[in-house]
Amino acid sequence: MSKAKPRDTSRPAAPAEVIVARAGDVLSFTLNNVAHGNEVTGTMFDAMLEELRSESSQPSARVLRICARGKVFCTGRERAGRDEASIRHEAARILEFKRALRGSPLISVAEVQGDAFGFGFGLAILCDFVLVAERAELGFPEMHHGLAPAAIMAYLGEYTLPRFAFPLVLFGDPIEPRRALQIGLISQIVPLKRLSMETNSLVKRILSLEPSAARRCKQFFQNAQQNSFDENCRLAAEALVAGSLAVLARTK
Repeated sequence: MSKAKPRDTSRPAAPAEVIVARAGDVLSFTLNNVAHGNEVTGTMFDAMLEELRSESSQPSARVLRICARGKVFCTGRERAGRDEASIRHEAARILEFKRALRGSPLISVAEVQGDAFGFGFGLAILCDFVLVAERAELGFPEMHHGLAPAAIMAYLGEYTLPRFAFPLVLFGDPIEPRRALQIGLISQIVPLKRLSMETNSLVKRILSLEPSAARRCKQFFQNAQQNSFDENCRLAAEALVAGSLAVLARTK
C-alpha cells in the first residue's frame, strides 16, 4: 500500500511587481511595478489575495504594511479585460481583494510616498491607518475617461460625508493631502523624508499592544459600523465579558 503524499502547503512566488515579505509580526506588500506607475496587475492581485486569505484562516502576522517603490504610490489598476467575461472576472477580483483587506484581522498601514489615484487611493483608504507624504496628489480620475468609479463608491461614504465624497468621484479632480485629512480619508500628513520613520513608529506602537486584544478591538470596531445601536450594545456586553476574562487569565 503506497503512502499518501504530503499536502503541499506552499504558495506560488509573488510576481516581481509586488514584493511580499515577512519580518517578525509584520507582513508587507511593496508595489514594485514602477515602470507603469505601480499599476496593480492581475498577478499582483492574486499574490496579495493569497496572503490575505492565508492570514484570515491561519493568522501568523499582526500588522500589514503597504508601501511602494518609485516616485508614485499607485496610479490605478490594470484593465486587461476585452470581453464581458474577462471584465466581470476583473471586477470580482478587485472587490474580493478589497473585502479581504478590509476584513483582515491584521491592522493595516498604508505608507503613501507619492501620488495615489483610482484604485491606489481606494487601497490606501481601506487601510486602518493612512500616512501620506505632504506633496502627494490623491484622487479618483475615472470619470475623466467616462467610467463611474463604482468600486470606490461602494464604501467611500463610510469614510467621509456624502457632500465631500460625491464631488470627488463625479469630477475626478486631484486633491492635496491636507484636504483628504480634513474630510477623514487619511490619518496623517508627513514630510517625505520622515515618512518611513513615522510608519516604523506607528507599527512599533501597534505591536506593543496585547495581540488578542488588538484583534478583538479591530473586529468589534468594524462590526459596529454595520450594526444597529441595539445590536452593538448586545455585542458590547459579550465583548466586555470575554475581554475581562482574558485580562484576568493573564494576571493569574
